[in-house]
Amino acid sequence: MPTTGASACSRCACCLNRCRMRTAQANPPIPTASDGPRRLSAWLQHHPWQARLVLLLSGALLVLAFSPFDLWPAAVVSIAVLWLVLAHAPARHALVHGWAFGLGVFGLGVSWVYHSIHLFGDAIAPVAGLLTAGFVALLALLPAILAWLLRRCFPCPRPWQVALVWPAGWVLLEWVRWWLGGGFPWLLLGQSLPDTAAGGWLPVGGPLLGSWVLATLAGLLAWLLSEPGRRARILVLAGLLILSGLGLNQLQWVQAEGRPLKVALLQGNIPQDRKWLPEERAPTLALYRRMTLEHRDRDLVIWPETAIPAYLRTVETDYLEPLAEETRGMAVLAGVFTYDYARDGPYNSLVRIDAPHRLAYYKHHLVVFGEYFPLRDLLGIFHGLLDIPMSDVLEGGRRPLLPVDGISVGPSICFEAAFPDELADALPEAAVLVNVSNDAWFGDSLAPHQHLQIARTAAAALGRPLLRATNTGITAIIDAHGRVLARAPQFLRQALLGTVQPMQGMTPYARWRNLPVVVLAILVLLGGCVFSYGKGRS
Repeated sequence: MPTTGASACSRCACCLNRCRMRTAQANPPIPTASDGPRRLSAWLQHHPWQARLVLLLSGALLVLAFSPFDLWPAAVVSIAVLWLVLAHAPARHALVHGWAFGLGVFGLGVSWVYHSIHLFGDAIAPVAGLLTAGFVALLALLPAILAWLLRRCFPCPRPWQVALVWPAGWVLLEWVRWWLGGGFPWLLLGQSLPDTAAGGWLPVGGPLLGSWVLATLAGLLAWLLSEPGRRARILVLAGLLILSGLGLNQLQWVQAEGRPLKVALLQGNIPQDRKWLPEERAPTLALYRRMTLEHRDRDLVIWPETAIPAYLRTVETDYLEPLAEETRGMAVLAGVFTYDYARDGPYNSLVRIDAPHRLAYYKHHLVVFGEYFPLRDLLGIFHGLLDIPMSDVLEGGRRPLLPVDGISVGPSICFEAAFPDELADALPEAAVLVNVSNDAWFGDSLAPHQHLQIARTAAAALGRPLLRATNTGITAIIDAHGRVLARAPQFLRQALLGTVQPMQGMTPYARWRNLPVVVLAILVLLGGCVFSYGKGRS
């Protein structure tokens, strides 16, 4: 029976397909550079939960960039993994992927919050755990929102966009965290850079510019893995960034002023759980008096935050006035609470006890939930769960200068070291920065190490030496480049002795602060979004 044209055509097509399959099996295609990204995209599409686990671990890896580990390249690898996954995963997964990364960063990086809430906030373990988990989950929302926005603006991101545009988004994420809800500029990428090859960027644009450099290096690494054929171009760009940082390290933005100061930073090592007991007051006062008088050859002696476990007025006549006579000729700065009867509340203050009128600095930037509770009517239930001493502190005014041996000192207390843009209010007059803190709240955790690194970042960005006196550590003398000249071991009673060179002049960051970096990041991100939208339309 003769075949019809249609059936004959069908048999021919079938034979042709079988022939093609045999040919493909006998001669498999040669792998190309684009196969890797394709396979990654396919894997991410079918394994979203495994991708989130990778991002969780990658976020935890970022913590290694900061003290006490100080492995700043870990930041580059960590962010590169984030960029790769976000660029190749389906856009609908971006929000949860970003949140998983944030959980890894903050779940490990600020785990010390639990220690403070449970041991010294007097909250039971389940409550402390829930409060810490809630805090971490809220912080992780910011990377989640960033991931979602990036994929909305860049539906089909090209590797060069990931490398050169997305880092601007990371900078804006850190800037939002800098001020949102009172601010929590902790674990900024740029804070891992003091005394490193890329540290020269800090006096130019502060920690946000340092973050931009590291996020760009991460983007270049992601680009290299996506398009290895462009290796030469990518390596040149990365080399230029690193070499520029090394070159900037050689520039002298500030100059020495006057003679070096001889200083003593007192680390009393008073356990936090005994610090406010009535029976500990007299021994503590005697301890700091003795440690001070042992170093009468110093120009400046600094006590830690709230070293005096009482209100200033209660110890002024019997303790401070005699001590002022004994220390005549030297400057003594001491942390103490000062009560304001007109406003009916205390100030967390740093007082020059040898001055006739007790020159004082009152802490301006308070810790949310630690020193004050916002929205007390709405959040009062959380205040009832905690028992934090002196958690209703008044906000001080503008940052005054404290005179010491012919120069001016710019004071700050505890958490304020994380805001170099505010410390710059004391410049150019201040030749030395002073930060007093009580990190006993955080025990033997990551927090004291991270806090010291943050102070080093501020010193490098502003071009001023920084003297950091703490109760249990880490007390340190930091030079104008962010290098630690001397430090006292944690949990050891010691007077840290050294000399520090006062400086004058202004770094670009001290003059312009965060504004140029933030404006440039907004322009780069908006320009990238417009370009991506235009390409999508065409």
